[in-house]
Amino acid sequence: MDKATLLHYLVQASYFAAAVLFILGIKRMSSPVTARSGIQWAGIGMLVATVATFFHGNIANVLLMVLAIGISTVFAWVSGKKVAMTDMPQMVALYNGMGGGSAAAIGAAALIGASTGTGLHVLSKAQIALAVIGALIGSISFTGSLIAFAKLQGWMDKTFRFSGQQLVNGLFFLSALGLGLSLVFQLNTSVVIGFFAVSLLFGVLMTLPIGGADMPVVISLYNAFTGLAVAFEGYVQGNVALIIAGTVVGAAGTLLTRLMAKAMNRSISNVLFSNFGGGGGGSTEIAGSQKAVEASDAASMLYMAEKVIIVPGYGMAVAQAQHKIWELSQQLIKRDKQVKFAIHPVAGRMPGHMNVLLAEAGVPYDLIADMEDINPEFSTCDVAIVIGANDVVNPVAKTDKSSPIYGMPILDVINARQVIVIKRGKGAGFAGIENALFYAENCRMLYADGQEAANRLIAELKAIDSGGGH
Repeated sequence: MDKATLLHYLVQASYFAAAVLFILGIKRMSSPVTARSGIQWAGIGMLVATVATFFHGNIANVLLMVLAIGISTVFAWVSGKKVAMTDMPQMVALYNGMGGGSAAAIGAAALIGASTGTGLHVLSKAQIALAVIGALIGSISFTGSLIAFAKLQGWMDKTFRFSGQQLVNGLFFLSALGLGLSLVFQLNTSVVIGFFAVSLLFGVLMTLPIGGADMPVVISLYNAFTGLAVAFEGYVQGNVALIIAGTVVGAAGTLLTRLMAKAMNRSISNVLFSNFGGGGGGSTEIAGSQKAVEASDAASMLYMAEKVIIVPGYGMAVAQAQHKIWELSQQLIKRDKQVKFAIHPVAGRMPGHMNVLLAEAGVPYDLIADMEDINPEFSTCDVAIVIGANDVVNPVAKTDKSSPIYGMPILDVINARQVIVIKRGKGAGFAGIENALFYAENCRMLYADGQEAANRLIAELKAIDSGGGH
């Protein structure tokens, strides 16, 4: 066996090892207990695949590649260290968009190279077709993720709609398909440029009308798009690592998207083409009024309780109150109260957002329960504390067929004996509808910032212990 053949087999073996590490890493990410090691395993896999690529045949511009890797590594390391946990969803959207953009760039290089005769490989019709498909999906994921980032970052409105928008979007998509199909039969540099311009613009137009309440599903969907785009371009480049990694990410992202949509009782098409989540929804008018409670009275309710369930939402993230909420929980546990945290699948702005925040605060994994496991326990719960959650605890999802969230599985907080909602004001949730829970007889509203409310409750609990409370 000559040296070139041996090197080829070593590169392919490295790609296989990287793929195994990717798969095992994603598997370990399915549990909070092993998620950290899963990320590390997948990271090692990426390092192995990157190093092996330098020994792949037909590698050019090595210095530029090393420089690009160095710059991007430093940027990712610094930004990853500095980003606030509340900003993690938009960071995920941004990085996911970079993956889609990379796949689109690979497709662009392949198509332009083939059309000008400067490419490293002569592409077959099948490879050109897959390059077009990967470039289309990657372009949509790139610009769509950037719009999602801008919405989550607060740089633009949650939704942007105009008359005939779906028709315009459909025409742009058909135009992209038509240009892509023409490239399969006849490569032309001008058509390649037009194809990418239309594809990138379609990603923007597709994401503009989607409301903030749908962002967890959209981020997951674009993650799946990025994986598929990478897999297609991997076939074009003859790179096994890209094919396997892209397929795994695409499959995992697709399954997660389906689970997220199911948690909202909606189809993917409904997420992409409806107006939900933009503040325009309506439901039957709710009778009664919201009943405020003072921190001292809320602390007394907690002091008398035996079982407390805490329901975190995006408001907790905005207030950066996870550490104080865990401190409050420790005060309750110290007083022999049973404390659990209830997590809805779409709480926050991305899958697992609340789990990450609670883990950062040091909450033990065995105190965190998913919706299916915790829902039967609300009927035996003395006090449920809702901090920053809204739509995911709204009982109209089960009672009001005219509500935009009707049929969405929710946390059955209303079944608790007493409910304390920590909220800064009386505004509606991201879906733009009133929450019937806030008007229920067993619900009291503690109007305050999350950190402030937790501090006051902790102080009042200590005051009761010292005989100064009531």
